[in-house]
Amino acid sequence: MKIVYGYRIGKKAKLALVCSAIIFDDSREKVLLTRRADNSKWCLPGGHMEAGESTTEACAREVLEETGLTVNVGRLIGVYGNPHRITEYADGNKFQSVVLCFEAATISGELTLSDETTEFGYYDITEMQELDLLDSSQERINDALAWETRTIIK
Repeated sequence: MKIVYGYRIGKKAKLALVCSAIIFDDSREKVLLTRRADNSKWCLPGGHMEAGESTTEACAREVLEETGLTVNVGRLIGVYGNPHRITEYADGNKFQSVVLCFEAATISGELTLSDETTEFGYYDITEMQELDLLDSSQERINDALAWETRTIIK
């Protein structure tokens, strides 16, 4: 998976609805990140919504698949749609994503690796600077850490 930028490049891709989760540690100072198997970059857990599921079901399913954690999906942090950025996958599929980023709380489970994740951990904003973090995840994390009471729409 790679991110490609260009003026209105989204016109060359399919539109996809994606959900991601901000999961804080107990201190609410660190955020759970996963390392992707396909490009070794760090990111928030999440992925494409499937037909027949709600946005919160999609978010919870993706978190479970990628981390082994069962979560309660809470407040909507933001809605993100960038027409100048697409995701291109190894199979040739290209998507302009509309991302719904939720705060989620762990209900049960233990962190485990999956076929999509090679590492995981909780990191604070300073520690994240040392990681090869997807810029889209960094944007959502920054917005979550701003502790806005309103939903951010970009």
